[in-house]
Amino acid sequence: MGRQDKTAAGRRRARFSATVAALLAAGLAVGGCGAGGERSSADRAKGEGGRTAPAAPDGGAGTVNPEGSEGAAEDRRPSSAPAADYLSTFALDVDTASYGYARRTLAEGSLPDPATVRPEEFVNSFRPDYPRPEDNGFSVTLDGARAGQDGWSLVRVGLATRAADRSGERPPAALTFVVDVSGSMAEPGRLDLVKESLGLLADELRDDDSIGLVTFSDQAETRLPLTRVGDARGRIREVVDSLTTSASTNLEAGVRTGYDVAVEGHRAGATNRVVLLSDALANTGATEAGTILERIDAERKRYGITLFGVGVGSDYGDALMERLADRGDGQTTYVSDSAQARKVFVDQLPAHVELRARDAKAQVSFDRRTVEKFRLIGYENREVADEDFRNDRVDGGEVGAGHTVTALYAVRTRAGATGPVATATVRWLDPATRAPHERSGSVGTAALTGDLWAGGHDSLQLTAITAYFADALRGGDLPGAPGLPALAERAESIAGRSGSAVVRELAEAVRQADGLLGPGDGPTHEGELKSGDPYS
Repeated sequence: MGRQDKTAAGRRRARFSATVAALLAAGLAVGGCGAGGERSSADRAKGEGGRTAPAAPDGGAGTVNPEGSEGAAEDRRPSSAPAADYLSTFALDVDTASYGYARRTLAEGSLPDPATVRPEEFVNSFRPDYPRPEDNGFSVTLDGARAGQDGWSLVRVGLATRAADRSGERPPAALTFVVDVSGSMAEPGRLDLVKESLGLLADELRDDDSIGLVTFSDQAETRLPLTRVGDARGRIREVVDSLTTSASTNLEAGVRTGYDVAVEGHRAGATNRVVLLSDALANTGATEAGTILERIDAERKRYGITLFGVGVGSDYGDALMERLADRGDGQTTYVSDSAQARKVFVDQLPAHVELRARDAKAQVSFDRRTVEKFRLIGYENREVADEDFRNDRVDGGEVGAGHTVTALYAVRTRAGATGPVATATVRWLDPATRAPHERSGSVGTAALTGDLWAGGHDSLQLTAITAYFADALRGGDLPGAPGLPALAERAESIAGRSGSAVVRELAEAVRQADGLLGPGDGPTHEGELKSGDPYS
């Protein structure tokens, strides 16, 4: 490595270390009544306010008691209500953009900005084979294993919806695409990839679905009002093929015009959605998020129009895109090549237009008799105050058909304690009737006796690898974290057993991160703790 390269790498490490120091100075909340008086992330959201009992399912939605769970709750509350700081409450999140963008950044030889690394999006980029419900609700699966340090385990909460029947009945989709054609989109892998993606999708949608198309650079233009796909596939392709780049990025004008088109063509009983394809680098018009967010929020509430953000480009406005999708009760993803575009626009989007749940939230209650401390890994941007779990005016997440949502907790159990560890409850509104439903599952100490890295735990190991990887990129200190080389080896072993190309890509990304961080800049090795570590 030349002198300039070494200097640049040093500057990157310095910036990375400074950001990590700021994160650590801000504090990482740990639930439970452990040493130091740590509090849960949910308590931070609600301050010193009200206290609530743990979640319990309603009588109508039923309960899943998966293999390995102990005592799934059904029409009853746990026998011992935990203190408020033994609750963790968050809105469900099916975003994956953070992982996709991190992989591209690493492949180009740079570390991702820690602020763009969201562990839940790394974890949810891989879909465990959780049991699927027979109805339109959720299955709830809890499992876990020892994490290799004194008293620490990883506890996984897995939620899944029933997959869509590609040939069966579903509501029609009314999709308004808002496409960035600003000058920055001329870079290879931006507008060309968007055009390829839209062409693929046009062949996948049904005749009764509708497509609209808005483009924006310094101004916005409606290229196609919402039009039934039917006999218009040729016209749709002509409009897509004609897209070219020009001028600057007036994202506000694009979103405003896109929602105008979506409202004008709104279809009752359909899934009405705006799909924003952009690098989200606004530099003209209302570049601040506030103005754009207001419009998105108003149309979501009035018409139920949701937002799906698809990010592209090596320079990418991750924070803005995430805020837009969160306010639009939608999701984000990131594509950087044709394979990813096909996965999103052919394999996922046509199926996911069928909603399973609106305003979905999860609440996990930990049993203070067995649990000393806990920490939810990620979901900082999705926190919900504990007392708002059953407040259906508080936004949750939108979840489509065939989705899985995973939440991973680091949990320290009390020495020698046995019995229930955690009960997880998911609450959601029926997309058509907005009737609330709940479903719960539990896990106990008996399910946490195995070693995380022992054989037979590939699914849980993969979840742990992605979470530890994301945490390392943020300067993490999760208990039991192996070094990055060990994570890469374990990911490669899983890829070898499963034949999964996407897991092999994960292994390569971990190796790239290890090379960029260098010795001493990675996470602690298994069995070690950093000085002053809050988990000691």
